[in-house]
Amino acid sequence: QLFAQVTNPPIDPIREEMVMSLTTIIGPRPNLLGLEESEPQLRLEAHQPILSNVDVEKIRHIDQYTDNRFRTITLSSCYAVDQGAAGMETAIANLCRQAEEAVRDRFNIIILSDRKMDAQHIAIPALLATSAVHHHLIREGLRTETGLVVETGSAREVHHFACLAGFGAEAINPYLAFETLVDMKRQGQLPADLSAEEAEKRYIKAIGKGLFKVMSKMGISTYQSYCGARIFEAVGLATEFIANYFTGTASQIEGAGLAEVAQEATQRHIDAFRGVMIYKNALDVGGEYAWRARGDEHTLTPSNIAKVQHAVRTSNYSLYKEYANEINDQAGKLKTLRGLFKFK
Repeated sequence: QLFAQVTNPPIDPIREEMVMSLTTIIGPRPNLLGLEESEPQLRLEAHQPILSNVDVEKIRHIDQYTDNRFRTITLSSCYAVDQGAAGMETAIANLCRQAEEAVRDRFNIIILSDRKMDAQHIAIPALLATSAVHHHLIREGLRTETGLVVETGSAREVHHFACLAGFGAEAINPYLAFETLVDMKRQGQLPADLSAEEAEKRYIKAIGKGLFKVMSKMGISTYQSYCGARIFEAVGLATEFIANYFTGTASQIEGAGLAEVAQEATQRHIDAFRGVMIYKNALDVGGEYAWRARGDEHTLTPSNIAKVQHAVRTSNYSLYKEYANEINDQAGKLKTLRGLFKFK
């Protein structure tokens, strides 16, 4: 995310929280120039954008309580697994077309959902699906006619929610995070006096506090101003990919395109559903932040850290050379990647 380049943060999200707001408005936006409109369009107000499973079901059936003034449609962001990575582009195009048709059919709330992901269906990454639909509706002149709610199992960290908000999500339901909390309670991993419902409330509050901090870095005080603001710079994404699905986002470094993103999503699906024994009873812990045996590659590993520490303490030059060779080998891999993705 971009940030205000000054010596101090423009907003202190802790001490100045009273001037910040997570209130989000879901639904069509009124015409600011329609001064003669006697009946402005209704909009649904939520005091914060992280929806519980109960909340999202209320929105899904809101037409029953508003005499059809609000109409919600759920669009699946999943597609058949037999289409593989090559099928993602068509799936995104179909999702955008369905969203456009839904708005023209007077549905004023769209829920983008990946709940139908299973052994037979791959989910389009939630951020990609959200941004693609958001920008497609903008290009068609329809974005102000509907609200976007994202129902996804992939959002779990503050940055995930911030990205979804920045690219158009007015509300987000991280159902898998909530189900994980329930499972942790069932397995006794939560304090005995903490119910699953209270854990869910604390999780939502924590994400809200995190969003305040992220918003404050750019001097934005309200979620409504942050939603769709697109104040991000892409790192390592191809220009054509950004132009198609993240229109207007700055990018100084070329990199992966839709093919690579689709292949990664397909590989995750294979790991989850194709009987890989190491993932049979537990999710892959990853390794994005800390080194993991089967996780992402890191420059610093337990092996080379141990070598450099031992070399320094014992003045062992040969051990230092082993450490240096490992680091240099990783630098060589980076050069190979630069050639593969045509980094500028």
